Amino acid sequence: MLERLQEQVRAAVAARTPLHIRAGGSKDFYGNQIHGELLDPRGCAGIVAHEPTELVITARCGTRLAELEAALDAAGQMLPFEPPHFGPAATVGGCVAAGLCGPRRASAGAVRDYLLGARLLTGGGEVLAFGGTVMKNVAGYDVARLAAGSLGTLGVITEVSLKVLPKPVAEATLRLEFDEVEALRKMNEWAGQPLPVSATAWRDGVLHVRLSGARAAVAEAQRKIGGSAIDGAALWHGLREQTDAYFAGDAPLWRLAVPSTAEPLALTGAQLIEWGGGQRWLRSDAPASEIRARAAACGGHATLFRGGERRHVFTPLPLPVEAIHKRLKAEFDPAGIFNPGRMYEW
Repeated sequence: MLERLQEQVRAAVAARTPLHIRAGGSKDFYGNQIHGELLDPRGCAGIVAHEPTELVITARCGTRLAELEAALDAAGQMLPFEPPHFGPAATVGGCVAAGLCGPRRASAGAVRDYLLGARLLTGGGEVLAFGGTVMKNVAGYDVARLAAGSLGTLGVITEVSLKVLPKPVAEATLRLEFDEVEALRKMNEWAGQPLPVSATAWRDGVLHVRLSGARAAVAEAQRKIGGSAIDGAALWHGLREQTDAYFAGDAPLWRLAVPSTAEPLALTGAQLIEWGGGQRWLRSDAPASEIRARAAACGGHATLFRGGERRHVFTPLPLPVEAIHKRLKAEFDPAGIFNPGRMYEW
């Protein structure tokens, strides 16, 4: 299968034909509109190796994410960044290429933090290997992490090695009633204390807090934080997969990444706050310029995550950063055939 992908890439380069890299299609909504001949890498699938004692799993790009997580679950392990599936067809390659994380991201880290190694099919038709299968395997720039969140613009991710972690022994979800200002203050206060907070979510005057860790630590944190204990499994799954009622409807959904200590956004629309205040979802018909200006004033940026016009989805880059992106694109995909325009029109 890998040879066929290489042949398709070389033929596309020769004909200057854009390629649309698409596996399960569960993230089709994300990013700018793209075009090109379909390149489907799902035939390159399977778990290559899983070393539970080493906390590492290696899988090919077309492996279904559900299959990989089932193998980890059987070993009492998990992907710490809780990647959303957005459908049963989600693949490991798509998970890494999208770089999206679930509720545990603020406490556990991002996809790139657990990407130990990757194999990438470049615009020259070559398969290059970066990183490895242990944490201390990098001398110089960590090229493998460039693949995380690249949306296929640098090449086809053919294989990845990911660091995994044991599932927590105990978890509990607490429900507290706070207004937005007080909820932000509390989330930042708890972040500065040795509490096993693994997720937070505030909406409409209600703050939910998930605790994960040793039983004694979770019990002590429950006593300290207060509130009422609830069964939070459906809540956190609904936030991870965006099946929660908040995400229903056609209004544009904006994702604002700001410092956790940023003040309330004061923008029209329904809001949901995660990651200790660092991720703020906004359903709003307000002009993009207004939303982006407010995010910038708070020290962050805004992405049009779903809905609306799929152009200029991502905040424009500062010129020095844009120049770096262009150089990287030219190195990995000199003919510019991979997912052209998916992140930025250039």
